[in-house]
Amino acid sequence: MRKQILFFLTAGMIFFNSCSVIEPENIEPQSKSFFAMDTYMKITAYGKNAESALNQSKKKISKLEKLWSVTDENSEIYKINHSNGKSVLISPETAELLNFSLNISDLTDGALDCTIYPVLTEWGFTTNNYKIPSDDRIRELLINISYTRITLDGQNVTVPENMQIDLGAVGKGYTGDLIAEILKENDIKSALLDLGGNIQTIGTKPDGTDWKIGLRSPFDDGSFAMLEVSDCAVITSGGYERYFIGDDGNTYWHILDPKTGKPADSGLVSVTIIGKEGRLCDALSTSIFVMGLEKAENLWKYQDNFEMVLVTEDNEIYITENLEDKFSLNEMYRNLQLEVIHK
Repeated sequence: MRKQILFFLTAGMIFFNSCSVIEPENIEPQSKSFFAMDTYMKITAYGKNAESALNQSKKKISKLEKLWSVTDENSEIYKINHSNGKSVLISPETAELLNFSLNISDLTDGALDCTIYPVLTEWGFTTNNYKIPSDDRIRELLINISYTRITLDGQNVTVPENMQIDLGAVGKGYTGDLIAEILKENDIKSALLDLGGNIQTIGTKPDGTDWKIGLRSPFDDGSFAMLEVSDCAVITSGGYERYFIGDDGNTYWHILDPKTGKPADSGLVSVTIIGKEGRLCDALSTSIFVMGLEKAENLWKYQDNFEMVLVTEDNEIYITENLEDKFSLNEMYRNLQLEVIHK
């Protein structure tokens, strides 16, 4: 495996200036922080109904976590994975999430595959008992890796015996979409969601300006670039999220290529996707990390619902053309090669 360069998008790198608000009741933001879905979350909202909206949001996240946990014996995913090939009736939320995941799998030629879970477990990424599986063991597991064998009929899903799924690659993104809906239903027009590094914004900041999101530098504690966004999701995938150093001295990260059963080796070390839907950004940040630069460019040129910032192992940065006025390298990193992808 190639050595990785670590780029981070974290809650600590969300920068916004103090602002004057339009309505007096919005002067003080309401925030709620909690641990859920195996990560730290913080939601900040402006508006007279903010406190109620945040309480509803936390309750919704708790419900979704119970539906989608791979280890909770009462969750729908657990029931699917232990159904022995029998059909399982699932909730509308799980059905929609699974259907979306399967559609993205088709779109990306299987670069995203929710049936990769047993291979992730073999590598130790789900248990923290890391190891490098033998090629024979990986080939054995790959026999049962194929999203195309899943049958979804309305709210009834059938996963063949000896196969297991995990919707973690899209779950937090979809959660962000559902929480955004709750906030908007409560007349929240300005909010910032940080769901474990998955950033989603509602509207602009209360003063009408864009939210400023810093992409952390791997060289120090500062940021190497800044994004200015409003009313969208910004989600990054990279090798830094979960990895281990093998006895051979190489770095192995948790984003696996479903075709090889091994950590993706596409030449990309960081993928940031910007779009209106959190679920789309979440899914594409993972799948494009697997696909690599050339396939990512081709996909973007035939789609009109997302933008991207790609960082290669050679320290090259690629951004799509619609981000030119929204993306800026910090001064000390302006010597890095920056390329704009045009349609």
